[in-house]
Amino acid sequence: MRPLNEEEQKIFFSKLKEYIGANIKFLIDNEKDPHVFRLVENRVYYVSERLAKLATNVGRDELMHVGTCFGKFTKTKKFRLHITSLDYLAKYATHKVWLKPNGEQSFLYANHIIKAHLAKMSENVPQYGNVVLFSLQEVPLGFGVASRSTLQCKDIDPTQIVIFNQADIGEYLRVEDA
Repeated sequence: MRPLNEEEQKIFFSKLKEYIGANIKFLIDNEKDPHVFRLVENRVYYVSERLAKLATNVGRDELMHVGTCFGKFTKTKKFRLHITSLDYLAKYATHKVWLKPNGEQSFLYANHIIKAHLAKMSENVPQYGNVVLFSLQEVPLGFGVASRSTLQCKDIDPTQIVIFNQADIGEYLRVEDA
């Protein structure tokens, strides 16, 4: 377990900024409960400082995971967010989309979202902007990429894809090695 180096921080925070924007400061600068990001076997974990200090007493081979996994670095040094980071993304997201009940099930089966499944969408979502998806009861369901901006969504056919699915909570059931 080690802190992220400069290159890793730049890649990681740029990906995180796409979803939560300037709200990154709430993850890092929490005076009451300070947290840090740590790297364990190409996976980035969000860990309380106290737990990170305690984890240094555990050997490298014995330590499997610590804290909340935000994602992992690929072999090509790109960062991919995991669904386990959804609680934090949902809390601080800048662009949000709410789904109708019939669209929830389709999304949780790893399908993209069509316009007919949208209940509402936050203002000023850009085309290819990253969004966090919620049910109408404010339950976070996953995250994805908007294929159309908010303004473009008003004028398209109800069968057109509006959000590309990147990760959803149905992944817990479909993927066993995550």
